[in-house]
This record gives sequence, C-alpha cells and structure tokens, in this order.
Amino acid sequence: MSTISPTLSFFISLSRIHTVLSRKMDAKLGGLGFSDFLILYTLSVAPDKRMRRIDLAETIGLTASGITRLLLPMEKIGLIRREAHEGDARVSYVSIAPGGWTKLTEAIDRAEEWCSDTIHPAEATEIELANNIVSKLSKRIG
Repeated sequence: MSTISPTLSFFISLSRIHTVLSRKMDAKLGGLGFSDFLILYTLSVAPDKRMRRIDLAETIGLTASGITRLLLPMEKIGLIRREAHEGDARVSYVSIAPGGWTKLTEAIDRAEEWCSDTIHPAEATEIELANNIVSKLSKRIG
C-alpha cells in the first residue's frame, strides 16, 4: 500500500471528526440532533432569521430532498415553521418557531460547554487557524 498525501490525510481526518462530532453532539444537545442544531443555528444567523428551503440546504451542504426530510419532523414538533412568500406562492421560507429558539439556546449552552471541555485553552490559536483553513476549503469546494 502506498502512502497518501498530507492533503488526503487531512480530508480523511475531517471526515472522521465529522462522524464522531455528530455522534457526540447528538448525545450532548438535550434531545436535539446535530443536524437539527445546524439548521436552527443557520436560521438564527440568517439576515431575516428565515431562509428558503433550497438556500438552507445549500448552506448546510444538503440536497433539497435531504433538507425536506429533516425539516418535516422539526416542523411537526414545533422547532421550525413554514412561512409563505408574500409575492410568490410557489416559494416558502423556513424560520425558527418559539420552541426552536428555546431548544437552540439550550443546545448552544451545552455545545459551548462540551467544546470548552474538549479543546484546551492553549490550543485557541491553532483552532482559529484550523477554522480559517476549513472555512476557505468549504467555500472552495461548496
């Protein structure tokens, strides 16, 4: 077997981290799945606190059908709500319902606590550098 490049090794590590992070966060977010958390957080920082489904899917990195599968149960339990577009009946927006804001606030507190327990304060500079690299990659490959 041949050795792999540092770049390929980096992408393999990112994939592994994503898998483990999703599983760990699912257990830490107080009943909210990591994907649900990402949806709520993305909506919370959107310009009007709402987004079209297709834009939400693209931002999170999912397909239109993938986001629909995630949003249906979230709407059913009162985390998000669908809003009609004023000028185009074919378009709808997704926004956070009051129950979703409560869950998101609790989840952010839990996630912040888990992150501060996981990352040593002395690694803050390295984390910032890694975040910059990953953000640039995300824009390049997204």
